[in-house]
Amino acid sequence: MKPIPPKQKASIHGQALEYIIAGQGSPTIVLVNGSGGPIEGWLRVLEPLSALGTVFAYNRPGLGGSGKPVVPQTGEVIVESLRALLLHANLPPPYLLVGHSLGGLAVNLFARTFPAEVSGVVLLDATAPEDVRVMAKHQNGFQRFAQRTLDTIFGKDEFGETEHVSRTVDLIQRAGPFPDVPLVVVTGGKPAMAWATPAQALAARAEHQRALAALSPQGKQLIASRSGHFPQLTEPEVVVEAVRLVNARQTLS
Repeated sequence: MKPIPPKQKASIHGQALEYIIAGQGSPTIVLVNGSGGPIEGWLRVLEPLSALGTVFAYNRPGLGGSGKPVVPQTGEVIVESLRALLLHANLPPPYLLVGHSLGGLAVNLFARTFPAEVSGVVLLDATAPEDVRVMAKHQNGFQRFAQRTLDTIFGKDEFGETEHVSRTVDLIQRAGPFPDVPLVVVTGGKPAMAWATPAQALAARAEHQRALAALSPQGKQLIASRSGHFPQLTEPEVVVEAVRLVNARQTLS
């Protein structure tokens, strides 16, 4: 396994952002982390994906060498900053977007807002807009206590993206339709925190994953049967296959 390529930095809209580029040629595969997920979380898929084209990954504000957020990290801010960073890195569209967890919301919004810039989408155990309301409704006492404890110890970042998820969901719901592009949804077969999550919430999330795959007429779902929330770490071959499928469909279209 090759080491992570040298990290580069850029100032985008007054915000310091760290990024890497691996591979070359088309497609340009853009990896969008989940909340709190650094570039290193993609280590096991970087090399095989770079054999398919150019791979771009970055640390959103507050992670790694990126600076703390200087403005509220709502969906439109995340998408616009990403677009500007890609152009700074001389990577013009179209993009094959890969979004993990909460990064799936950003990818969902990007695809709806700038459909001409998107050649295909892969969602990795991604947050669906409907998840936000359902999971909050079914959050148990232990989970609420744990969150309050963490907030007390580490403090809340009022500009952080998790504080503005509802705004991002609202933007997705008001944006245009999801584009008719190749789409693969990779769902972990072993849901994270299943032991502490009500059966109703698990069933709702499973339905939301199926609904994500139905966003595009070209959508399909793959189950990473041995994975929880991080298929890119536990079953990297499934993630690489999902990107291959999307790229192959885009090439044929």
